Amino acid sequence: MNLKLRILMIMLLPAVFLSAQSPDQINKYINTYKLLAIAEMQRSGIPASIILAQGIHETHAGTSDLVIASNNHFGIKCKDNWTGPVAYHDDDARGECFRSYAAAEDSYRDHSEFLSQSPRYAFLFRINPEDYESWAYGLKKAGYATNIKYSQILIKLIQDYDLQKYSLIAMGKLPPEKIDSGALAKELNREIIEGFFDSTLQKPTLSATYPDGPFSINATKVIYVKSGVSLLSLSNQYTIPLARLIEFNELKQEDVLNNDQLIFLQRKRKIGSTAYHIVQSGETMYNICQTEGIRYENILELNRLETGEEPAPGEKIYLQSMANAKPVLRNAGSVKTGNASH
Repeated sequence: MNLKLRILMIMLLPAVFLSAQSPDQINKYINTYKLLAIAEMQRSGIPASIILAQGIHETHAGTSDLVIASNNHFGIKCKDNWTGPVAYHDDDARGECFRSYAAAEDSYRDHSEFLSQSPRYAFLFRINPEDYESWAYGLKKAGYATNIKYSQILIKLIQDYDLQKYSLIAMGKLPPEKIDSGALAKELNREIIEGFFDSTLQKPTLSATYPDGPFSINATKVIYVKSGVSLLSLSNQYTIPLARLIEFNELKQEDVLNNDQLIFLQRKRKIGSTAYHIVQSGETMYNICQTEGIRYENILELNRLETGEEPAPGEKIYLQSMANAKPVLRNAGSVKTGNASH
């Protein structure tokens, strides 16, 4: 094959890809997985536009052999540290090892952790999440894909299918769309869907995704507790002194919880497991420190905030490094949430 023909084929790659999947197939993929993309952006900071564009491309809009066989939406290979199920698929070489997942939501979550926990992708989390072009070029620069047109493919998908709006929804800068959760339930676990969005306001919430009994957030043991539960009963159940339980969760000296909330059974960590958190409507710094498993005083220090200062929806809260400046505030007063002493 001569050089001119090779160059022509490379230039046509994005058009060839987009023509392989019909707009109906791509729109079906978007409508099926946009909730997961929004929720993962809120959890990890990766733009929902990028998540969806990668998912569309890597799965051929949900039709590839790999995604059908293994629920692998992002083409993530096994690597040395993968201990979960695997699937074998021809890619750059024959019979390569890829990660396999029980459900799509597991793949989406693992994709977030794959990027946020790898040093080679760390620079991406310093890019404005609205700047999808820099994210797309950054992914290629970091070696996510071998296709030299990978960045252009993602950008074209984002622009052609208006995927940027899902990033803006995740950041609270656009109102959520109405979601046909009945149709989505055919593809995703209904509890996951109902946990992400309530039935009337379509407001993000993750409460339904918490398991029963102890689990971990940011490598710290935690439980999800309904309102009306006595702290003393939890103290006795888990053999933790009541004073320590109050200290771990920065609570008032009250015995009964007024709201459903996370209760940590160990001291929270000083930094988070992901780079930052996007503030949602109605969310307080105390909510965020519990959701991310970070001590309240440390999350305030990282973001140059004083006790009682609350950031506006859509602001970026840093969880691992010092913010360059204080986030835009919702108001100058203090906001009390649940049993928090802030």
